[in-house]
Amino acid sequence: MLIDYSALDHPLLLNFIFYPRRDHTPCPSNAFDLSVKVEEEVQISCRFYMEHPRGPSILFFHGNGEVVSDYDEMAPFYHRRGINLVVSDYRGYGKSSGFPTLTSLYHDAPLIFQGVKDELIQRGFRSDLWVMGRSLGSLSALEIGRHFQKELKGLIIESGFHCVTRILTHFGYPLNLNISRIDQESLKRIGEIFLPTLIIHGDRDQIVPIENGQTIFQSIQSEDKEFLIIPKANHNDIFWVGREKYLEAVQKFIERTDQPLTTRHTP
Repeated sequence: MLIDYSALDHPLLLNFIFYPRRDHTPCPSNAFDLSVKVEEEVQISCRFYMEHPRGPSILFFHGNGEVVSDYDEMAPFYHRRGINLVVSDYRGYGKSSGFPTLTSLYHDAPLIFQGVKDELIQRGFRSDLWVMGRSLGSLSALEIGRHFQKELKGLIIESGFHCVTRILTHFGYPLNLNISRIDQESLKRIGEIFLPTLIIHGDRDQIVPIENGQTIFQSIQSEDKEFLIIPKANHNDIFWVGREKYLEAVQKFIERTDQPLTTRHTP
């Protein structure tokens, strides 16, 4: 059952939380696009950067203010490490229809996961996935991690937070007690995740302070978890400031967790 986010789906709050862009570029030659239906007349755009037919793939949920085509430039760096990247938009972002709300963000994530997995199977790629979320995308990744942890290889969170109330509070937005309870409910749900987990955070992040990543790290109930700090990195430059360290950690995490799911211990 989903947490009731209706108290946060107020237009004033949504304008503060979401920064949708309608930008969408033509698909590169080494990629293809897919629209995943999440509701009647609402479809989410995903871009598949599939350089390695039998290689591992990450389902990636990008940050706020970004769109899938922003990753045309970044996907080749993953390819050089032998990793495919599937990037998902949100409602109202890029080519996706609809309007973003927190309720729809959580509602859509499992449907996107299943749609991506089905497309990989249909095209003959490996269908086992790692899920990764950057910033706002950490909410979608954590939701998928909780729902599908027996089907996932691992979870990666970059510059993430477990509940948007933490970010609202950080920027001084007043919250009442009922809304604050959402934070505790979200934290409890993360405590049900036992997936192998990699957390990446910049030590100079002023938008999502590093304490948010530490909270996720401490709450995840997995013996196989790692916290990587990127020195001198802020929220929006973390990939470029620590690119080699960042990608090396992702590559090693995927290589280490690329084991048959049947051999992994689960509670």
